[in-house]
Amino acid sequence: MKLKTIYGALVIAASFSFNALASESLRIATFNVSMDATNHTPKGEQIKSDALANALKANHQQIKNIAEIIQRVRPDIILLNEFDYIPKEQGIEYFKKHYLNVSQNNQQVIDFPYSFIAPVNTGLATHFDLDNDGKSTGIMADAQGFGFFEGHYGMAVLSKYPIDFDKVRTLQKFKYKDMPNAQMPTDPKTGENWYNKNEWQALRLSSKSFWDLPVKVNNKTLHVLASHPTPPVFDGDEDRNGKRNHDEVRLIADYVSNKAYIYDDKGQKGGLKADSRFIILGDLNASPEGDKARTNTTDQILKNALINASFVPQSAGAKEQYDTNEAQNYTANWQARVDYVLPSNYGLKIKNGGVFWPTKSSNEYRLIKDRNASSDHRLVWLDLIVE
Repeated sequence: MKLKTIYGALVIAASFSFNALASESLRIATFNVSMDATNHTPKGEQIKSDALANALKANHQQIKNIAEIIQRVRPDIILLNEFDYIPKEQGIEYFKKHYLNVSQNNQQVIDFPYSFIAPVNTGLATHFDLDNDGKSTGIMADAQGFGFFEGHYGMAVLSKYPIDFDKVRTLQKFKYKDMPNAQMPTDPKTGENWYNKNEWQALRLSSKSFWDLPVKVNNKTLHVLASHPTPPVFDGDEDRNGKRNHDEVRLIADYVSNKAYIYDDKGQKGGLKADSRFIILGDLNASPEGDKARTNTTDQILKNALINASFVPQSAGAKEQYDTNEAQNYTANWQARVDYVLPSNYGLKIKNGGVFWPTKSSNEYRLIKDRNASSDHRLVWLDLIVE
């Protein structure tokens, strides 16, 4: 059965089946699932940290659709962005047991024996006025990362392969000031630094976090590099979010290049060693094309000699919807390519890939017909051969 028959997606390399992977292939995906509390709080009500847990218990249709998409694409490893950091039994484990391990619309259940979820900087309160609006709320724009509570807009990784938990590295606490030549925003009215001295000393770089999860695949280690940089908007002429997005993406590039300035939350220095297999995953909130393009940001990874960016996952659904040459590359319904699955040039070979964006004539279109159906982002995947 061809890909066009199932999803109406654009076939780039060859026809293949979603129902089974060749034994030598590894399917890796990223998906901003929009399962955070913002999307599960009735309009006009206060956004609370228990909103996702309540939605999960309510057998919510949006969450069922997310699970169905995952069951249809059947990744071996997947990063979920915008999955709130709440207790595992109420959050990621509940999602696995009551949604992924339950057939959605007659789909085959999918099991991920291994998972990772950890604290993030979103909603982590400070006492600063980081947006310089004259008020210090502690949260939202004055938090370490924008969020209504600690753990808002979190992320999680699910895997069919063992995660080497003893060697996991997180860079949640890495300070922005410790990146050489970091892009300090300046106040366009005064020309002075946007952040005062105390703020700059305290501000963390990652708006959520940066993770290096070593996964064991056939006795070989694959480093899953997961992150979710801040959107480069929702600011002013100082472009504080745009500059932070640039440097969060730069951290990815510097990590795979093993820059000496980097340190993790345990104090270990440096990034990846040479000849490491890695896969970069996440909604990076930066597009290389279109009216939202930030090429100075995306060039850091898309034109990096260590990263294989030669294959661009595509879909027929986005091209049908927006009817432009670049639309087939979109991964978000706001017309941009911002979600990435990028392997190392070393030790990995790209076999195929795509974006889950069904055409309007497809039965699966109901799963993405609007942002309330599932998400304003699409699941993106690659099929890889581990060499």
